[in-house]
Parts: sequence; structure tokens; C-alpha cells
Amino acid sequence: MKYVKSLIIILILSVARPALAADDTLIPPDVRDYLGYGVIMAMLILFIAAMLVLNKTFKALTKVLLTPEQYAAMEAERLQAKAKKPKGEVALKLLSLKPMSEEKSILIEHDYDGIQELDNPTPAWFMYLFYASIVFAVGYILTYHVLGVGQLQDQEYVTEMKIAAKEKEVFLANAANQVDEKSIKLSKDPAMLSSGVAVFKQTCAPCHGEHAQGMVGPNLTDDYWLHGGKIGDVFKTIKYGVPAKGMPSWEKQLTPKQIADVANYIKSVHGTNPANAKEPQGTKETEEDAKPAVQTAMVVAH
Repeated sequence: MKYVKSLIIILILSVARPALAADDTLIPPDVRDYLGYGVIMAMLILFIAAMLVLNKTFKALTKVLLTPEQYAAMEAERLQAKAKKPKGEVALKLLSLKPMSEEKSILIEHDYDGIQELDNPTPAWFMYLFYASIVFAVGYILTYHVLGVGQLQDQEYVTEMKIAAKEKEVFLANAANQVDEKSIKLSKDPAMLSSGVAVFKQTCAPCHGEHAQGMVGPNLTDDYWLHGGKIGDVFKTIKYGVPAKGMPSWEKQLTPKQIADVANYIKSVHGTNPANAKEPQGTKETEEDAKPAVQTAMVVAH
């Protein structure tokens, strides 16, 4: 029994853990559903096993509590009742049939070429099921085709597609927040750049200027970089900052996606030559140097 209790506790914790976990998991919903179904099936199997163990326990207790004579008499009664019970009795009751020994009483008088029929009625449960199906069909037609309360299949399809689109947005948002300086990719997606410019004006413009022309901080539109001009370097500088030079770390204030958006926006304003741009600072990097290593390898291959 102690092993059964241990398994029950482990399964309960397994079921409860996903509910308490963060909602930013990258496990697809269908995989989570299969895992949930697996846990439920395991719980059912464990429940059946526990019932079998309890059944054996009760039998053992009965044998211990009763005297040998009482237990023998009880077993004899059980075996006698089992022997008296006709085979197929359950099937006969379900089908509303009579045993073969009583079939003469339900023979229909007429015959054809020596062949006679039995007057076996349709089983009651079948008739109840038949009438219930008629009631269900009427209710279905009224609900879906007359009153329009429920959704038809094409309407359900549209609804499910909208739900799937929202779930996809949540998944992509969660996936975007898993980015770091090693996995970030250079992008010109308009939505990403729009988000980046909004964050830049709010957090970066006071030091780098509204157009990244440089003020207290360096000019971000020229070819010169203090801490590297690759997209990963820009992400890393924004994330960790440069405290020795007054550049704060934005790791706690911005999400990884926001940092990625700002980094891509900064890369997008390269070469815009804004007015009143600050003089160059740092080391000059060409456009080829600033490209990710994978893209550079592709250029060399071509």
C-alpha cells in the first residue's frame, strides 16, 4: 500500500506542476494535451490497480475475521449460486430473449415450408435508445438550423482558426522572449522596427538623440562602434550596458524581445546621416564586418 500511496502523490504532483508553471513554455499545445491525457490514463490505471489491491485486502480481512467453518460455508454458498446461474443470462436479459427451453411458448402459429418464427420483442433498451435519438435529432435541428443558437461546422471552423491565430501570436511572443545575444537574427520586419523605434525614443533617445545621431552617447548611424557593430554585439551592449561609461543595463527593464527590436532598429538607421551627428567614436566596421557570421559565410561561398 505504501507504494500505491507514493505513486498517487507523484502523479498528483505531475498534474499540478504544469498548472503552477510559467505560461511562457515553448511546448506546443498539442504535446501538452497528449502529456495531460497520458497522466489521466496513468491515474485511471493506478486507480484500477488500487481497487484490485483493496479487493484482495477485503477478501483477506474476511478470511481472518471469520472462523474457518463460516468462511467455508460462505464460499460454498457463493459457488452454489454461481452454479445455479444459467449461462448467458445477462445476454438474454439485455436482448429480451427467453431461454431455449421456453421458446415453444412464443412460437408464432403460422409457418412457411415447415419454418416457424419466434415472437421475440425488440429489447426495451434499444427502443429507448431509438426514441432518444429521435428527440436528439429534433433538438439538434432546432438548435443549429432553426434557432441558430449553436455554430455549424463552417462557423466552428472560422472560430477555431481565430483561436489558433491568437494561440500562434502567444507562442511567437513567448518564442521571441527566448532570444539572446547568441541567437538574435538581423531582421527588417516592419512590425519589429516599429516596436524598436518606440522603445528607442523612450529609453535611448535621451543619450543617443531622437534620430540616433549621438548626444551624451555615441552616434549610432555611422560606421564606428565602441563595442561591436554586429547585431549580437548591439543586443549585448543594450542588455548588459557599459556601467564604466554611464551606459545602463536594460536587462531588467526591457524584455528580450524589446531589446531585439531596439537592436534591429539601431541597425536599420545605419547610414541615415542625420543632422548634427556626433563625431565618430570607436573602431570602424564595414557593412560586411557587421553582418552575422552565417551571412558572411554565405557571401564568401557565393
